[in-house]
Amino acid sequence: MGALALTMASAALAELSDAPVVHSAREIHSVAALAIFGGLVAFAVILSLLHLYERNRWTRRERELAAALDVLRGAHDRAEMLLNAERQIIVTWDRRSEPVVEGDISLAIHGERPTSGYARRVLAFGTWLVAADANAVEAAVETLRSRGTSFTLSLRTQTSRSIEAHGQAVAGRALLRLRETSQERSEIADLRATLEETRRGLSTLSGLLDAIPQPVWRRSRDGSLSWVNAAYVAAVEAESREAALDAGLELFDRPARETIAREEAARSAGLTRSLPRLSAIVAGSRRMLDVFETSLDTGRVGIAIDVSELESVRADLQRQMNANVRTLDQLPTAVAMFDVSQRLIFHNAAYRQLWDLDQAFLDGRPSDGEILDHLRAERKLEEQADFRGWKQQVLAAYRAVEANQTWWYLPDGRTLRVVADPNPQGGLTYLFDDVSDHLNAESRYNALRRLQAETLDTLAEPVAVFGADGRLTLANRAFHTVWRLDPAMVEERPHVDAVIAACRELAPAEEAWLDIRDAVVGLESRTARECRIEVVDGTVLDCAAQPLPEGATLLTLIDITASVNVERALTEKNDALVKAAQLRDTFVHHVSYELRSPLTNIIGFTQLLGDETVGALNERQREYADHIMRSSAALLVIINDILDLASIDAGSLELQREEVDIQATVEAAVRGIEDRLAESSITLVLDVPETIGSVHADGKRVRQILFNLLSNAVGFSEAGQRVEVHARRNAQDLLLSVRDHGRGMPPEIADSVFNRFESHTLGTRHRGVGLGLSIVRSFVELHGGRVHLETAPGEGTCVTCTFPLDPNSKPRRDPIPDVRPAGAMEPTASPMRKTGLTVH
Repeated sequence: MGALALTMASAALAELSDAPVVHSAREIHSVAALAIFGGLVAFAVILSLLHLYERNRWTRRERELAAALDVLRGAHDRAEMLLNAERQIIVTWDRRSEPVVEGDISLAIHGERPTSGYARRVLAFGTWLVAADANAVEAAVETLRSRGTSFTLSLRTQTSRSIEAHGQAVAGRALLRLRETSQERSEIADLRATLEETRRGLSTLSGLLDAIPQPVWRRSRDGSLSWVNAAYVAAVEAESREAALDAGLELFDRPARETIAREEAARSAGLTRSLPRLSAIVAGSRRMLDVFETSLDTGRVGIAIDVSELESVRADLQRQMNANVRTLDQLPTAVAMFDVSQRLIFHNAAYRQLWDLDQAFLDGRPSDGEILDHLRAERKLEEQADFRGWKQQVLAAYRAVEANQTWWYLPDGRTLRVVADPNPQGGLTYLFDDVSDHLNAESRYNALRRLQAETLDTLAEPVAVFGADGRLTLANRAFHTVWRLDPAMVEERPHVDAVIAACRELAPAEEAWLDIRDAVVGLESRTARECRIEVVDGTVLDCAAQPLPEGATLLTLIDITASVNVERALTEKNDALVKAAQLRDTFVHHVSYELRSPLTNIIGFTQLLGDETVGALNERQREYADHIMRSSAALLVIINDILDLASIDAGSLELQREEVDIQATVEAAVRGIEDRLAESSITLVLDVPETIGSVHADGKRVRQILFNLLSNAVGFSEAGQRVEVHARRNAQDLLLSVRDHGRGMPPEIADSVFNRFESHTLGTRHRGVGLGLSIVRSFVELHGGRVHLETAPGEGTCVTCTFPLDPNSKPRRDPIPDVRPAGAMEPTASPMRKTGLTVH
């Protein structure tokens, strides 16, 4: 606009210069001034208009910018508020500018004063993070800035704090957010610990519920089973918990469940009711159960307690109470029970008979005071000067804590001991005991005791009685005399230690006196004790301490000096006999071994002579050689028997047990005596069944037993007589018997035939050293068996050996059965066969 005014002014001046100069200089100057003034006015007006226009436009723009600034300020404040809402750091990068760090810088750099570049030290991750996490976050930030790849990392500071790093690309910029999560992790850890503890508690509770024997269940809101314990599974006889839940197996039927629900509803309503007692089939048997079920937020839980035994115990208790009532009714002691209101609730027959009361009166449950008034009216109580006071004193027992005992003296002369015992539930129990007989007996007892004391005082044997406290309560004159006790000391009832100290001066037997003291005051069980005391003057006393009732002890002394002297003489003689027997056994044992070696040589050389290997023999020499062989063989048998007995006595003989054929063993023993049978014209009859079988025994010793029995039977038989061998077995034993029909033996000889070196010819030609039957008994007993002898003069002899089939069984003492079959007393000769053998 100013340029336009200047142009117009210049044009006006040019026009004036081109016109004729008709004017004067004054006019020219006026026009010029007017033109300039007009131009300036126009310029000013135009400039004013332009200024007003632009001012209005900028005013509107300013208002728009102010509004936008207010919006930006609100957004900035909200961003600051959101940024500072939690402890965090925000780092942003664009492509050209430096990173911008915002937020709580102390999250990374703690304890330092802010300086220049303080915020950018956050990016020096290695200064405040652990090395591994610092490398990880640096690599993640580099990837984010170069490729825009987002990441989330959990970092640990060098001070053990937890930092969450989250990076992402936003509007062409890389953004890193660092946020502390220590408190959150701590809360999460606490929540996890609480959860784990809850899980363990639930597991423990589940294990506990599985361990208890009572069925426990939980129901969902619809009433179906959601959990049961092991006892419930066993009760409904299901294969597993899952099977029981899937099948919905119920312990109770529908009416029972409805009853349980009604009772639970009644309890929820505040009505006090006992647990429902229901019957159910538990594991195949009917049981009585107390059921408790209660509601929860998620359903209901219940438990069933088996009270079958409780019901049985309750029934037993009721029966026991009835039995006690019947028992009390049979007691001679009068019993009466009163309740809290002092009314009679029970009485036995003895109570009714004691006071001669009418049953109808007692059935009316009278009070204790009414009964006392009735007894006073009937003149059955002792007259009292103040009956009212005496009655109140009797009834005061209802308020007592402990039992009270009093004595009532009745007009008819009887004395009653009355015990008033308070009941735990209130009331009183009276016990009326008629002690009249007891008092009379006590009086007689005291008189009898004085009589006994006088009697003991006249005894020749020393007697003393010590009480439970160990003091001398009674000692007769003989006791004073033997131990020379001072009568004054005895009157003072001295202790047993003082009595022993006085007696020890005459008999220093320490062990005996210790035993006597223990018998009197010992803490061990009180038992009778005996000991022997030798007095310094040579007297020997047998002392006996006998416990008496009420802790007393009776001490008696008997003079056995004469019998002790005889016993000593007999002991010395017995020792001499024992030594002689030992010397004899030693001699026999030694000589038997010394004889065996030369005897073996004699037998050997005799066999050489008999075989005529060193030259021919004449008849007489052969006869002499045969006699030498027979005599040597007999002597060897005797020596072997002696050695066997010596081995048995020493306990060194062991049986060689094996399965022994009984029939073969009997026949082998018979073959060893065939020559003697032929020489004596004795008939041998064998009765051995084919089914006799075998026995676990020492075959050699069994043959030796049979050989010795057969030798004795042949030796004591006359020519033409018969010897029988019988064998039988039962479920426990094998029985072998050898019977002859010779002269038999009288009882006095039969009692000693099994003793060693006992030989009785009984008028026969049989000779021996008396070891055969002793060997038989020893070998049979080694087998665990026994030997039985049956004999009588003129009836022959039968020896039966019993062998147990079980070697570990103990020998029995039952009578020996007769092993002979019917008709065996008169057997007939038959040719040799497995069930019988006849040898002529």
